[in-house]
Amino acid sequence: MSLGTIPSNRLPGGTPLDRAWIESQIPHQGRMCLLDEVLSWDAAHISCRASSHRRVDNPLRAHGRLGAACGVEYAAQAMAVHGAIMAYISGGKARAGLLTSVRNLALAVTRLDDLGADLIASAERIAGDEGSTLYAFTLSSGGQELLSGRAGIVFGTGPS
Repeated sequence: MSLGTIPSNRLPGGTPLDRAWIESQIPHQGRMCLLDEVLSWDAAHISCRASSHRRVDNPLRAHGRLGAACGVEYAAQAMAVHGAIMAYISGGKARAGLLTSVRNLALAVTRLDDLGADLIASAERIAGDEGSTLYAFTLSSGGQELLSGRAGIVFGTGPS
């Protein structure tokens, strides 16, 4: 299926890439599904919006706060959603992936829960094959980059 000129926050055919679709595609359910919607995507990139960092019941909170390193999980979920979209486009189902490495992690803030604006988790697939993929990622809010790095994903043999 060609990507053509489809709206970047919908699948071909018009399905919105909202929280309901995201939850149906990734293993994270309920409060652990941190993303609200896909803002844009193409074959190599994805950008997602999240507001869950402000929730007092965020499952990643510890000691009354949400540390900045938790932003890696927001980015990892965006990568999983990207994989699900690419599998859908090719007529398949996404395989389960394991986050196996995080490199060059740079944190510009100490916490996320005190940010008023939504989070934007963005990822770019920079290399990969059938067994693994490497993404570069950023997390931003209100135009400020909060963290960045690279993540390695290794795939299992079956669908997620």
